[in-house]
Amino acid sequence: MAAPAQPKKIVAPTVSQINAEFVTQLACKYWAPHSKKKSPFDIKVIEDIYEKEIVKSRFAIRKIMLLEFSQYLENYLWMNYSPEVSSKAYLMSICCMVNEKFRENVPAWETFKKKPDHFPFFFKCILKAALAETDGEFSLHEQTVLLLFLDHCFNSLEVDLIRSQVQQLISLPMWMGLQPARLELELKKTPKLRKFWNLIKKNDEKMDPEAREQAYQERRFLSQLIQKFISVLKSVPLSEPVTMDKVHYCERFIELMIDLEALLPTRRWFNTILDDSHLLVHCYLSNLVHREEDGHLFSQLLDMLKFYTGFEINDQTGNALTENEMTTIHYDRITSLQRAAFAHFPELYDFALSNVAEVDTRESLVKLFGPLSSNTLHQVASYLCLLPTLPKNEDTTFDKEFLLELLVSRHERRISQIQQLNQMPLYPTEKIIWDENIVPTEYYSGEGCLALPKLNLQFLTLHDYLLRNFNLFRLESTYEIRQDIEDSVSRMKPWQSEYGGVVFGGWARMAQPIVAFTVVEVAKPNIGENWPTRVRADVTINLNVRDHIKDEWEGLRKHDVCFLITVRPTKPYGTKFDRRRPFIEQIGLVYVRGCEIQGMLDDKGRVIEDGPEPRPNLRGESRTFRVFLDPNQYQQDMTNTIQNGAEDVYETFNIIMRRKPKENNFKAVLETIRNLMNTDCVVPDWLHDIILGYGDPSSAHYSKMPNQIATLDFNDTFLSIEHLKTSFPGHNVKVTVDDPAVQIPPFRITFPVRSGKGKKRKDADGEDEDTEEAKTLIVEPHVIPNRGPYPYNQPKRNTIQFTHTQIEAIRAGMQPGLTMVVGPPGTGKTDVAVQIISNIYHNFPEQRTLIVTHSNQALNQLFEKIMALDIDERHLLRLGHGEEELETEKDFSRYGRVNYVLARRIELLEEVKRLQKSLGVPGDASYTCETAGYFFLYQVMSRWEEYISKVKNKGNMLPDVTEVSTFFPFHEYFANAPQPIFKGRSYEEDMEIAEGCFRHIKKIFTQLEEFRASELLRSGLDRSKYLLVKEAKIIAMTCTHAALKRHDLVKLGFKYDNILMEEAAQILEIETFIPLLLQNPQDGFSRLKRWIMIGDHHQLPPVIKNMAFQKYSNMEQSLFTRFVRVGVPTVDLDAQGRARASLCNLYNWRYKNLGNLPHVQLLPEFSTANAGLLYDFQLINVEDFQGVGESEPNPYFYQNLGEAEYVVALFMYMCLLGYPADKISILTTYNGQKHLIRDIINRRCGSNPLIGRPNKVTTVDRFQGQQNDYILLSLVRTRAVGHLRDVRRLVVAMSRARLGLYIFARVSLFQNCFELTPAFSQLTARPLHLHIIPTEPFPTSRKNGERPSHEVQIIKNMPQMANFVYNMYMHLIQTTHHYHQTLLQLPPAMVEEGEEVQSQETELETEEEANPAQTDLSSLTDATSSQESSASQIETTCSQTESTPSQTGASSSPEATPAASDLIATVAGPVAVPAEAQVPQDVTPAPEETK
Repeated sequence: MAAPAQPKKIVAPTVSQINAEFVTQLACKYWAPHSKKKSPFDIKVIEDIYEKEIVKSRFAIRKIMLLEFSQYLENYLWMNYSPEVSSKAYLMSICCMVNEKFRENVPAWETFKKKPDHFPFFFKCILKAALAETDGEFSLHEQTVLLLFLDHCFNSLEVDLIRSQVQQLISLPMWMGLQPARLELELKKTPKLRKFWNLIKKNDEKMDPEAREQAYQERRFLSQLIQKFISVLKSVPLSEPVTMDKVHYCERFIELMIDLEALLPTRRWFNTILDDSHLLVHCYLSNLVHREEDGHLFSQLLDMLKFYTGFEINDQTGNALTENEMTTIHYDRITSLQRAAFAHFPELYDFALSNVAEVDTRESLVKLFGPLSSNTLHQVASYLCLLPTLPKNEDTTFDKEFLLELLVSRHERRISQIQQLNQMPLYPTEKIIWDENIVPTEYYSGEGCLALPKLNLQFLTLHDYLLRNFNLFRLESTYEIRQDIEDSVSRMKPWQSEYGGVVFGGWARMAQPIVAFTVVEVAKPNIGENWPTRVRADVTINLNVRDHIKDEWEGLRKHDVCFLITVRPTKPYGTKFDRRRPFIEQIGLVYVRGCEIQGMLDDKGRVIEDGPEPRPNLRGESRTFRVFLDPNQYQQDMTNTIQNGAEDVYETFNIIMRRKPKENNFKAVLETIRNLMNTDCVVPDWLHDIILGYGDPSSAHYSKMPNQIATLDFNDTFLSIEHLKTSFPGHNVKVTVDDPAVQIPPFRITFPVRSGKGKKRKDADGEDEDTEEAKTLIVEPHVIPNRGPYPYNQPKRNTIQFTHTQIEAIRAGMQPGLTMVVGPPGTGKTDVAVQIISNIYHNFPEQRTLIVTHSNQALNQLFEKIMALDIDERHLLRLGHGEEELETEKDFSRYGRVNYVLARRIELLEEVKRLQKSLGVPGDASYTCETAGYFFLYQVMSRWEEYISKVKNKGNMLPDVTEVSTFFPFHEYFANAPQPIFKGRSYEEDMEIAEGCFRHIKKIFTQLEEFRASELLRSGLDRSKYLLVKEAKIIAMTCTHAALKRHDLVKLGFKYDNILMEEAAQILEIETFIPLLLQNPQDGFSRLKRWIMIGDHHQLPPVIKNMAFQKYSNMEQSLFTRFVRVGVPTVDLDAQGRARASLCNLYNWRYKNLGNLPHVQLLPEFSTANAGLLYDFQLINVEDFQGVGESEPNPYFYQNLGEAEYVVALFMYMCLLGYPADKISILTTYNGQKHLIRDIINRRCGSNPLIGRPNKVTTVDRFQGQQNDYILLSLVRTRAVGHLRDVRRLVVAMSRARLGLYIFARVSLFQNCFELTPAFSQLTARPLHLHIIPTEPFPTSRKNGERPSHEVQIIKNMPQMANFVYNMYMHLIQTTHHYHQTLLQLPPAMVEEGEEVQSQETELETEEEANPAQTDLSSLTDATSSQESSASQIETTCSQTESTPSQTGASSSPEATPAASDLIATVAGPVAVPAEAQVPQDVTPAPEETK
């Protein structure tokens, strides 16, 4: 198997290169946004750039990148476009820019939307150019660019401007391109189309000739494009050299065809045109398919196109076709062929009279039709309306091979999609893992097309939806598997031994050589299948490794996936492995097969089961694992061995590789998706069309749902009646009671429910009837019944004053239907989610809610907030492995809940015992839940009923207040409650208290009745299943857990009514969809009533490691984002309470009117300035350090030493001023920089108590969903903007800080970037050098924006800052010494020692001043160690005499150290470096040291 060549990585140009470029000089002159004097528009500039820069470089990405980045499209091309100046170079330049925007994944159509007037003319020019002759004005390469542009247009149907143009190409009138007989046949099939067809004809007749000609041109465009493609395809020779332009044109064309077939609006009309052109037959017979190298990708794309042309869907209705319907269509085709044969072709009698199954295979059709002449075949095809009728006495122009293939491919039996899927192995093999067209390397540049499905806005059917996701999920995990195999196997260094065998020169933690491998079981196939039901094998390995690695291997659990690998190295012992060269040929890798662990075998050869029992201790190093092999793969391999005489793969394995459990769940997810496709997956009717992307996007909004609920109890949502009134602006609020004292929460609200599908009824005058009524809310305060006399009986209350948009989100979430909440950073998404859950729980106690999040961390945050509300904890359950991190004492996992129930049962039975004793009833009522139930029925209820009969109203007389207390039967039981129980003020009040006491007692017995099941079920597993299925009302899990465990949950009969998803925009499309189907349908319907998704599509999407899947297949698009793009209504939260208003301005431009909550202006922490720093946010320009900007030791592992040192220096400065270190986080946009900063932190700060460590040093992507007071951000890049160009990453980066944000970057690079302009224009408005106030201690009383009373110092560069921090630190150490000595008045001997230390310091300091160039920050830690040894002695003495907290350490509060502020105040005096002092060289260790 030939290993693919490593693709080239596109190197982005540096800033200096950008500035030196001809393009940049032109940009500055004509269109750059920052240039002041711009020259007038000149068409010649566009011609020159196109010819000299684009065509001459053969459309080099680097040149196009530069042009696009310089805002050429926005500020020059489209701004000045008009029909008068339109030319070839102009059209091609625009297409190149749009294609580049799509390649970079940045919005492409915004410019056109702003100035749409000339777009129709421009689009018509493109169509004309696409049909031009290839040897004419437009070259094939240029036409490939046009094809790509058209493909982008067809995939952007959600943009109105594009849709209006595309619709003219693809609609019913395009059937003009069909041959007349075929057209007649199609119109006959769907009678209503004939009516439309006649209308079209009438309209055409009314048109003037020119417009009609134009319309005909557009309608025939795709038919003509297909004919043009066929002529290009036929010009490809079989073996002579071919230009790659031709191959690329053909590939792009097939990609366009696939995209048109895979979208229902285009497929509906286009599929018939495509079928009538017999494109597939031409392609399969072409020379290109038979060319090994050049035609490989073309063949793969062709298979995809073939799949979509025969897709199981009715093109007109859009309904999925069942297997029976597909069989019927197949039979109809064959029988119509048989009828034609019987009537007109006597030579085909045998065929006409055979049964279908006998003649519908390829072999039998070729055998029957092969002997016929070309003319006869043509006539058969024309009877079936496939070809025009052959005139008499004329020979056909088609060759026989084409005619035969046309008939055979149309009538052969096809294996159904689901069968194909079921026969597919789930584990990737070496053929797929290293195929660049399917699993491209990480260096995918976005230039070529790939044989991958795309996730766009719409899907054909649920089967298509699941299948595309299945394929992409499988390939994304294949990419990760490839990385793991390459890493592990290369570490093992397989070499060829002297005798031709394999010898391993290295070792790997995740892989071991196999000692023995045997297949031990091949079970019989199920009926109707041809693959075994299961295949098991034993793998023996020798674990002569360290104990912890041995434990990892022995800890392999059931269902863990491993890979069996065969290597046959050809390189001799000791050959170096070169990562830059192709992996396979170096290693000699031959086979890869997946397997699933069943368990390890004990010494008797039995599988050791997972369970609570301790595992047996096995002697020796040898271990055998029983594994399941993939039955489909096994069957394919065996068939290959028997039929083709290939070697038996299963006798060759010599390496077994395991993977990290967290990354290894792909097989379970794939199985889940496959099971979904095999079951009749029932999506609720109100969701079906929206998920596929069709119909009215707002049809699932609560206002359009037929089962809207009029009256809802908002429980504790509102804090007061005023809060309620402000929450519904524009509504008239009517309260049912007038007394203000009674107008207190909780409130029930009755909303006006509109009749019909959300349309207001109109009266005769056309005026809206009862608009007043439609705006009126009826509010009814109600009192929660007394729950008992104990303080803990009081319900917990919500304390958050929700805004009116948050209230709208809560209201929508309580109503049935789909609710989408967009929550910008800091707008209280989690609080809204928790309130919705609580309100559903109280309004619909019989319903169950499923909570799904992306991460365990988010789930834990939700749970911690749910705990604070009035929800009975016995109804909460958390599935999965994350519950260990919950910051509560309680355990919400399955077994934690079982233990809770058992413990609670014992507590309650103790209460029953106390109650029994207080009532003086003999016997043992508290023995079990059952006996307690009888006790309640016979003893408690009878006493209560007797009591009620005594104290209730007798006739007209009001009973005496004292009677309520006198006759109360449970006084003794409630003796431990706060006394007196009865107030004696009024009969109603005391009666309510008495009923509350009884409710308390009754609740004990209700709970015991529920817990009775745990007495009957003995095992923990059964009890936990019972809890999951019957008891829990709020069940939480991560989306990964849902995907892994769907099978088990469905089998248990798990049921739920509502789903709430947090972080919905970070969840993969398929992982969002699976939780909808974790239950079996009831009577063919889903019981799902509400689906609430809360997320933010303006922040980062799901993580996809492979660039090709992320960009080409759009796999990073979450379902949430797709719904927003389709136009599903959202509730956008619009008030943030996290950050200062000034910081919020850096990202609020991305959201619909995002404002601030009042406390952001009022609270002192937001209005006070950041001590020691002039600004609350600043962009600090960092130039090259020692001539180096960004560096890249490994591909994509970007580092920038200058920025890293600067960031750490600012962090140390802040800590020395007294900022708590844990309130500062350091973020960066690349992993390489993260590791570099961590290294520097370890060297500079180490465990130094004066400085401490930052809360986190991590990447922006990892920090999403978290926040801190102060953020220091390093943007690393100095050559190209890189992935910060994705505005979503920018939004996350800008929105993590609450009080201070300091960004270190190369300003000249980032300020040019069009997408980042709104944020960077604010950042660059402030000075680009760091402004510090060294004499201002933390915390300060200065207000934000005030001029400081202390002196401001400007830091010009990193060496100056490093020098400054060093001196500041040394001064602090000295002053601390003086402080201790005066404080303790030490004995003479100690003082001498102290003076000695100090003289050392003074020497050190004068040395530094004499030679500032040597001031190396790394010496800071060395210097510290000598001083700290003495300082620590002093401090110990100090702590013995007087317990003072450690001075200005990270953990100490500033107030704790009286002298801290005085110390800092004097710091900047003698030691501060003047602003001009610049350190010439070598302030930090060389880059090699730090890496």
